[in-house]
Order: sequence, then structure tokens, then C-alpha cells
Amino acid sequence: MKTIKLFLSLVLIANSVLYAQKISGKVTSSGESLPYVNVYLKGTSKGSITNESGFFTIENVNKGTYTIVASFTGYKNAEKEITVEGNVVIVKLELEEALSLNEVIVTGTLKAVSRLESPVPVEVYSPTFFKKNPTPNVFEALQNVNGVRPQLNCNVCNTGDIHINGLEGPYTLVLIDGMPIVSGLSTVYGLSGIPNSLIEQVEVVKGPASSLYGSEAVGGLINVITKLPENAPLVFADSFTSDWGEANLDISFKTKVGKKANMLTGINYFNYSNPIDDNNDNFTDVTLQDRISVFQKWDFKRKSRRQFSLAGRYFYEDRWGGEMNWNRSFRGGNKVYGESIYTSRFEIIGNYQLPIDEKVNFQFSYSDHDQNSVYGDTPYIAKQRIGFGQLIWDKSLENHDLLFGLAARFNFYNDNTPATLTADKVTIPSIFVQDEIRLSEKQRLLLGARYDYDSRHGSIFTPRIAYRYKPTEDDIIRLNAGTGFRVVNLFTEEHAALTGARDVIIEEALDPEQSYNITLNYLKKIYSKSGKIFTLDASTWYTYFTNAIIPDYDTNPNQIIYNNLDGNSTSKGVSLNIDAVLGSGIQASVGATLQEVSQKENDVKSRQILTERFTSVWSFSYKHYPTNLTLDYTGNLYGPMRLPTLGDLDPRSEYSPTWSIQNVQLTFTGINNMELYAGLKNLLNWTPNKGNPFIIARSEDPFDENVQFDNNGNVVPTANNPYALTFDPSYVYAPNQGRRLFFGLRYQLN
Repeated sequence: MKTIKLFLSLVLIANSVLYAQKISGKVTSSGESLPYVNVYLKGTSKGSITNESGFFTIENVNKGTYTIVASFTGYKNAEKEITVEGNVVIVKLELEEALSLNEVIVTGTLKAVSRLESPVPVEVYSPTFFKKNPTPNVFEALQNVNGVRPQLNCNVCNTGDIHINGLEGPYTLVLIDGMPIVSGLSTVYGLSGIPNSLIEQVEVVKGPASSLYGSEAVGGLINVITKLPENAPLVFADSFTSDWGEANLDISFKTKVGKKANMLTGINYFNYSNPIDDNNDNFTDVTLQDRISVFQKWDFKRKSRRQFSLAGRYFYEDRWGGEMNWNRSFRGGNKVYGESIYTSRFEIIGNYQLPIDEKVNFQFSYSDHDQNSVYGDTPYIAKQRIGFGQLIWDKSLENHDLLFGLAARFNFYNDNTPATLTADKVTIPSIFVQDEIRLSEKQRLLLGARYDYDSRHGSIFTPRIAYRYKPTEDDIIRLNAGTGFRVVNLFTEEHAALTGARDVIIEEALDPEQSYNITLNYLKKIYSKSGKIFTLDASTWYTYFTNAIIPDYDTNPNQIIYNNLDGNSTSKGVSLNIDAVLGSGIQASVGATLQEVSQKENDVKSRQILTERFTSVWSFSYKHYPTNLTLDYTGNLYGPMRLPTLGDLDPRSEYSPTWSIQNVQLTFTGINNMELYAGLKNLLNWTPNKGNPFIIARSEDPFDENVQFDNNGNVVPTANNPYALTFDPSYVYAPNQGRRLFFGLRYQLN
């Protein structure tokens, strides 16, 4: 018995010697204590959280060498290598704040400036934001940005565009690395091919930016900025799949070519080939897609750090939707209905700084877009070529930061529709100037103007003014005003003009739209004594349109009538974003927008179709550092919008209900260079068929073979068509895709 007691005592002594070691310390930032900071030993499950005074203790640590990490949302991680030998190891860790507001942006003023210093309010979204709800393309990724809504325009082929503050997709200009090459046809058919793995950040400007970017930036713009080769990981791969059968693969890698060039290559492949008809209308709920996009970017080292980069992208997509028994043998025929779209597109983007003393850059782009598509038995064959070049002179003089630009844009467009009897060719030369004036330490004023000459419409002048007032280091007030000008390309922008059985009526030669906008923005940053950080970003805006071109679905339910509005259209509203860093690995953000988009004609005011009155988005993230697990919960909420019904007898609701798409994801980062993630999309299983007798009108008769018309072209109610409907898939406001499980894997080698 004594022997056993002696043995147990020796075990206890050995155990206490082995585990008596502990690590104690303090975490600070700028000399101030930081409470609720996660402190852990990398590669182990041992960790702690600092108390209100910033102190922490990690007990029962084996002897050895470790990397201790302090991590706090809103701050850069601090790492330090330590050796545990004695009973107590004392460690001091200093965290540096990761000020997202100091991110470098380029979109607002065509210059790389701090987000805090920019007189134009610009929202910045990093890859981390998009990883909270992984998607196969940029189009879907924007669903959690406040005031930005990806809008599906067709229940059959699922093409769509991006709305900003309630304005239709053609009012939004999408840029890649600052080049306006996503326009015309590609605003509907080219957004889905930008590899997410190559995105450095996405910058969003709400409101007109025509004075810098031309006539399409009337409602706002989205600039997708790709990574510089030298800043990209050596190898990156991201792949996920869902139980619906979706499969997405993103791969990128970089390499040096000689001593003066770095090359970055990215490949995205997406496939969905699993026809599903959960709403039992004999039509695919989600369009089947087979898509590949290849992107390559070169960055060249030059003397005096002058810039020279060149990038190219090729995109091919084969998508179709329609009746469940459709196959390629029915393409273009009138036996089985299907919408089949083949898209082939390539782009070139370049930026070259001239070898002179002044800072002058030549930026250029070219895009070539071929589309071969059929909508039932209606073919739409279109070609679009866009060439763009501009010289930008960046000049600073004391308190003036000047920018001068000369630009030219060549558009070629041709299709097989009656609206295009001959190919449309136009060259638009432009000149623009901008002066950012430093009035004082707290005040800046930006004046800008652009002059374009369009041979079809003559001279176009678009001025703008922006004022920034910074009363304190934590408060910024911005006031922006400007004008916009947009030339409408009907068939490249209005998908509803091609699909379904409605007749397209163009009542007159369409004049360009003009807009006038004013936006007030207030940004506030709050630091609590407990280390929490809050950022408030509030805006209010008012936009007035003349000559607005709004498709009229109401005058005749069997027609879509296009003309210039004999009156005016307005968009006005308020929005608020709140970002919170709460400590202990918790981060949250919520945004809400209230808006009214309406038109007034003959003293009659009406709401714009397919535009919500209010919207909200949110994200919540919690990272548990000891287990390397992160929980992300994201969602959005949309208020009712007016929908395109087919007359008084149509049993479908005239307004959508309030609806929400919510997602949850769990990510594990405990394996070197790898992340494992899984989750559920559309937790509430919301689809637009809920509460409606059907979504697609007369899906059982897509070629209207059993529809009777009177002498005036109006549909006559019959026994087999009691609601007097024609085939129409344009009643769409939300995705038809229900709840689904997804899981994926990321690998990164630096």
C-alpha cells in the first residue's frame, strides 16, 4: 500500500512539474489596455481572453517553444515567438488598429486616396466580406450590400442586373480595374464571369459619377479591383458544392517571368446541370449553366516605379432554362419551350504610365462580346465591340490636386432585331477636368466637369461638385451633387423585350435620359472604453430624371411600351449602415434603406415596378480562436414591390410580400494553409411561389397556341384560359432556389 501511495505521489509531483508553467501578460494598443482580446497558442487548443484591464493568463502549458497570437476584430493580429522554460512567462503584446476607413480607394476621384480623405463617399468590400456567404460570381455576392440588389429579370434564363438605390440595372456602371468594359450586353450576360478569387476589393459609389466615368454611371457604379500579382498568394484554390448539384472552382497562381514581370492567372469554372422543378410548373426553377472564365494579369517593373499593367479575360457560358423535357434538339423551335444562351466574350485592360516627368497615364480597354441566343422560337444574335482609351494627367499644385483627362470610346453593336437595321457604330470623344481644393485642414472641395460629344445626340455636359467637412477625427460630412446623361440601348439592356409573349412597342425615337442628384453623407466612428468600435454611415439622396425611359407594363398587359416619360421620375431615400467590433471575436454589421422610386405623368404618380420600398442587410460573425471555428450569419430583407401582372383577371398578387434570404456558415481554419467551410443557404426556404397560384403565366402553353385574341389584340377569357393570360416569365422578384446545404475547401500558399 505504501508503495502505491509513493508511486501516486511521484506521479502527482511529475505532473505538477510538467504542467505548472503558465503564460501571463498584457495586451495594449497605442499604450491603452485592450479588454476581451483573444490570446492563444498557435497550433494548440490553449488560449485565454484578456480581462477589463487587458491582462490574460494561459495555464498548464508544456515546456517548449510556441507562437502566441493576440487577435481582436478591428485590429491586426500580433504574433510573438516565446519559449516556456520556467514556471511563469511574461508577455506583452501590442495590437495595431486595422482602420478600414483608411483603406486606399480609387473609384471616387480616379486617384488612389485614403477613404477618409475622399470627398466622395465610397463603400469598400473586401474578400473577407464575400467569404461570409460564398457565391460563384460577383452578381450574387452583392446581395448583402446595403442599397444594392441583384435583380433577376426572367424566371426562365435567370439573367439579371444590379440595382443601386432602386434604380434599374442599366443605370449602374460596372468597372473592372477602373475600366468601363462591363456595359451594354454584358450588363445582363457578363457579370457572372468575374473570378472571385482575384478580387482585391469592390468599391461602390451610389449616385451619379458621369463627370468621370461617362454616361452610363447615372445611378452609381461598382468597381471590381483585381489583385496585383505581387500581392496575391502564390497559389489559391477555393471549391464548393451544394446539394442542388452546383459546383464551383476558383484557382489562381502567380509566377515571376524574368526579372521585371509578375504574372497572375485565375480560372473560374461553374457547373449546374441538375434540372429541378420544386414549384411543379414543368419549368426549371434554376437555369442550368456551364461556365468558364480565365483571367490573367501582368505587372511590369519599370524605372522610377512607373506603372505598366496588362490584363485579359476570356469568358464562355452555355446556359439554358425552360420546360423540363427540353434538350438541344428543340433549340429555336416551337415544340418545347427553352431559352438557350451561348456567350463568348474576351476583354483586355491596360495601364501605362508615360516615361515623362509629369504623372500621365494611358489607360485602355477592349471588349468583344458575341451572343447566340434563342427565347423559345425567337432568335437573338448580337455582337458588341467596345474600345476605350484615356489619357489622365495627375498634377498637384499647393492646395490644388488637379486631374485632366482626354478619352475616346468606340461602340459597335449589331443584332438581328427590327430595331437594328444596320450596325450601330459611334465614337464618343470626351474631355474632363477635376480640381480637389484643400480649403483647410478640415475642409475639401472637389469641382469636376466632363464634356462628351455623341454624334447621335450632340454635346453632353456633366458637372459635379463634392464637399467634405471633417469637424473631428471621428466625424466626416460629405455633400455631393451632379448630373447624369444616359443613352438607352434597348435590346441590350431590357431582357423583357425578348422573352415571353408580350409585344414590344417603341412609340417614338427615344431621347437620352438626364438626371440631377444631390447626396448628403455623414460618417461617425465611436470608440468605447471597453474597446468596442462602432462605425455609423448615413446618407440621404434625391435624384430627378427627365426623359426617363421606363417600360410600361400597365397600359396594355400584352405589350411592353417604351417611350420617353412625359413628366418626371424621382428616386429619393435614406440609408444607414452600422458596423460594430464587439470584441471576443464578435463582429456585426447591419444596414437599412428606405426609398421611394416613382414617376409622374399627366399629374398621375405611380410607383416604379420591381422596386422595393425598404431593404435591410446584416451580417454577424463570431470567431472562437481556441477551436479555430468561425460562425457567419448573413441575411437580407426586402419590402413589397409592384410586380408586372397581366391585367385585372391575373390571380397573381400585384405586390410581392416582405421576404428574406438568410444564410449561415461555419468555417474551420485549424489546418495550415487550409479552410474548411459548410453551411445552409436560404434558411427560411423562401421562394416566390409561396402564396401565388403560379409564377410563370401559362407555363403549360408557352407558345400561346390556345390563347384567343379579339380584333384589338386583347386576350379573350376562355374555358382553358379563364384569366385571359399569355405566356409571361417576367413576374420575378426573388430566386426560385430553396434551402440548400453547401460545403467547400480553400487552400492558400503564400
